[in-house]
This record gives sequence, structure tokens and C-alpha cells, in this order.
Amino acid sequence: MKTSITIGGYARNDIKGTVEFVRQAEKLGVERVWSAEAWGQDAVTSLAFLAAQTDRIGLGTGIMQISARVPSMIAMTSLSLQALSNGRFTLGLGASGPQVVEGLHGVAYDSPLTRLRETVEIIRMGFQGEKLSYQGKRHTLPRLGGEGKAIRLDFPPTKIPIFLATLAPRSLEYTGASADGWLGTSFSPDHAETHLAHIRSGAERAGRSIKDIELNVTCPVSIGEDVEGMIEARRAGVAFNMGAMGSATTNFYNDAFRRAGFVNDAEEIQSLWLAGKREEATRRVPDAMVTQFGALGTSQMVSERFRLYRDVGIDSLTLRLDADGMNAKLEMLEHIVDLLRGLA
Repeated sequence: MKTSITIGGYARNDIKGTVEFVRQAEKLGVERVWSAEAWGQDAVTSLAFLAAQTDRIGLGTGIMQISARVPSMIAMTSLSLQALSNGRFTLGLGASGPQVVEGLHGVAYDSPLTRLRETVEIIRMGFQGEKLSYQGKRHTLPRLGGEGKAIRLDFPPTKIPIFLATLAPRSLEYTGASADGWLGTSFSPDHAETHLAHIRSGAERAGRSIKDIELNVTCPVSIGEDVEGMIEARRAGVAFNMGAMGSATTNFYNDAFRRAGFVNDAEEIQSLWLAGKREEATRRVPDAMVTQFGALGTSQMVSERFRLYRDVGIDSLTLRLDADGMNAKLEMLEHIVDLLRGLA
């Protein structure tokens, strides 16, 4: 399987250390580095900087929020990064959630799948060198009744892979029908079909195969002997996703865990979190909601988890490394690369 890493929070971290970490990951053969974007750093600036600091590693937005930009600007930004990186850019897109979209960007979180579909269609027109003339439910180019005209972006036709970060069933189906890759979160190889069945269905209806889509999922990794300690360390993060990553009515992470069979757990953790009982919410997280959504334990245990990801059809892992400091992270990353190379 391919491997990738993520970067984020450079306002709080040592940017020189981040660059060095990415450079060392490149030497180890890591496929891509994905840039985070939520309510801190944007997804683009760090990649432009890294394009000048690296030679081979792929650079991807993980993700660029569609509600924060118009489609033509996403296309221009992507083409610029592709040129600056000598063809190493991958566009990762997502609709984000209502708390960020409405709270931070002031944009109504309505019809997110329609908005995503139209955004992808307009972006691909830009990549293909077509004039941007489009009539959709959420986007119209040129603006009706205005003085503008359809414009072709000043770039030659360029192929840039588009990966979609999706979680809801209909969005997963759209990913299968149209995307070059999937950026999966809240994914468990123990419950793989809760995601992959929808991607497969969308692909087949579009005359494609799920093998036409690069399946890239996030995989938190902890390696060591203290398995119970690792589980305890992760409970708070799971509780945060269940309760804080969305509103009381719209939380795609919570929904994904419910579809995997953790209905009562997800509901109760969310209720506790929203009631301000965060410590209780953390204690309520069962071991399985930690151990089945990543890889932790001894080297042998982690290797077995990687094999399970591979066997259910995952092509690439975005590694979230549970290690403190750059040296520890690099040591763990090197160990993980060796484990993946050793899979039978």
C-alpha cells in the first residue's frame, strides 16, 4: 500500500521542523503529504511552500473546502500548484460541515452534494481548457443578467487528480461515480462495506469499477507494548469526533460510526458531550471504537491491521502518528514503512 502523511497547525508548530519531517518522509518513499484545512491554516499556502522545499513527494489538499471558494478559483489555484510543483499536485475537495461552513464562512449549508458535484464539473472544465459556461442549481457562469462572458483559464489543458472526502451514503456513491480517489475518515476495515458498498454502487452505475478509484483512508497508528494506555490516550479524540465535529443534528463522523454498528455508543457519547460532560463522554467510548478504527499495539498487531486494510481493498493509508517530537515521528514512520514492505 501507498503511504501519506498530513501537516497542519503551522502557526503553532515549528515550520522548519515540519519541512524537515516532510523531506525525510520523501526520502522514505512516502507517496503524498496532505495539507489540513479547518479553522486554522488554509490548505494551499503550506503546499506552495513545500513545493519549493521538496522534489518528489506528492502534494495534496486534504481538504480544500468548497464553500470557502468559488469553483473557478479552486481550478486556478489547483493549476497554479500543479505548475509550481512540476506536476505533483492532487486536489482533495470536501463539503466540510455546517458549523464551519455557516459559522466561519457565512455560507448556507444547503444541498452540499449538489454544490460538490457542480464544483467538480466546473473545475474539470477549467482543467480541460474549456470556457467556463455552466448552468446549475448553485452555480451559473457567466452570471445571468450581468456584463460578463464565459472565460477560458490561461493554462494549457492539464490532468489533475480529484479526490473527494465524503462520508454520507449518497456522497460516497457520487465519489464512486466520478472521483479519481477517495479520502476516507471514520473508516474501519472491520466494517469496510459501510463505506465501500456505496462507492462500489456509484462506480458500477457509472460504468466504472471501484478499482478505478484510489481508496485512501486515514489510519491513526500507535506502536508499543502498552496497549491499554494507547486505547486510553485515544478515547478523548473519538469522543470529540462524536460530539464536536458537527452540530446536534448533522455530524457525519457520528453517522459513520452508527452505520458501523455503534448506534447506542455514538448517540450516548454525543449526548454527553453536548451536555458539557466531556470527561463522561470520553469514558463512555468503548475499546472497539478505538481499536477497530486504526492500528495500535505491538509491531505484529499493527502489521496485522495493515494487512486487513490491504485485504479489504484499501490502496493508500494516510498515517496519523501517535508520537511526540519529530525524531520519534520519523522513527515510527520508518518502522511503519518497513512493516508495510514486509506484508505477505
